[in-house]
Amino acid sequence: MNEQIQQLTVYALPLLFAITLHEAAHGYAARHFGDNTAYMMGRISLNPARHIDPVGTILIPVLLLAFGSPFLVGYAKPVPVNFGALRNPKRDMIWVALAGPASNFLQALCFGLAFLAMRGFGVQEAFFLDVARAGVQVNLLLFVFNLFPIPPLDGGRVLVGLLPLRQALALSRIEPYGFFIVMALVLSGIANSIWLAPLMHLSYSALDLLLSPFRLLF
Repeated sequence: MNEQIQQLTVYALPLLFAITLHEAAHGYAARHFGDNTAYMMGRISLNPARHIDPVGTILIPVLLLAFGSPFLVGYAKPVPVNFGALRNPKRDMIWVALAGPASNFLQALCFGLAFLAMRGFGVQEAFFLDVARAGVQVNLLLFVFNLFPIPPLDGGRVLVGLLPLRQALALSRIEPYGFFIVMALVLSGIANSIWLAPLMHLSYSALDLLLSPFRLLF
């Protein structure tokens, strides 16, 4: 139990930042491309309280830790986006969707830099180093998971924007059931083998390449 509490403490702050900035990035991108829905509802904010979902932000991560899950994921209240209000809906929805995962990759990069800087300056405090490691892991996992090409995940919205109209409409029809489909694939292990594990490996490799100059510096 003490180990689980300690792990929850380490992961709590990075996860809270990860999902807050993810949703805020969607809102900022939507406003940039012409949709003020999130702005008018006060959802373009870096205040975590505006984005916390009791189930997705608190309950699910706690249960995953309690059951020893190798992956820690969560979600916030989705930022409302009226895709019809975008200046070019089919094109701009791609950029709005990509804004969230992009924010997670940038956060992973920042946590990686923080880890290297602390090691370079001789910081030995295990808690801070563990938080930085957790920040990299959580953000890369959210980056990869949200790019899964099934709506309502961001990757599904990107695919809808890229496909020809007929195929895009067909894919968009599964959105009400998409979350259950994704959860079934995750619980069965299929999502891990065909998506999460390979793309996590690629993401870590890309991050390691970007951090390599700073590793020499520190």
